[in-house]
Amino acid sequence: MATYKQLLAEKEKIEAQLVEVRATEVAGVIEQIRALMAQYELTAEDIAPKRRRGRPAASAAPTEKIKVSLPPKYQDPKTGATWTGRGRAPAWLGKNRDKFLIPEA
Repeated sequence: MATYKQLLAEKEKIEAQLVEVRATEVAGVIEQIRALMAQYELTAEDIAPKRRRGRPAASAAPTEKIKVSLPPKYQDPKTGATWTGRGRAPAWLGKNRDKFLIPEA
């Protein structure tokens, strides 16, 4: 049976072989990739496009946001200014909103 020191020596020897074999295989793979890129006239940008900082990559189907304007719920009789009831309330509205409510048609 092998001793602990012998097994450690074998492990270090195998790890050194792993590093060496990986380096030679990676060099061959890189050469294959470069040859294919030259053959198909590809650039690094074609393979891995740059991503904007903090934003996800563009999806296959573009999504369009459709902004729908809402009809106004409140109107200032003095100025004619209106408010839909969403967002920050205008100063002219005050505390009693009922007197500025536009009647539904």
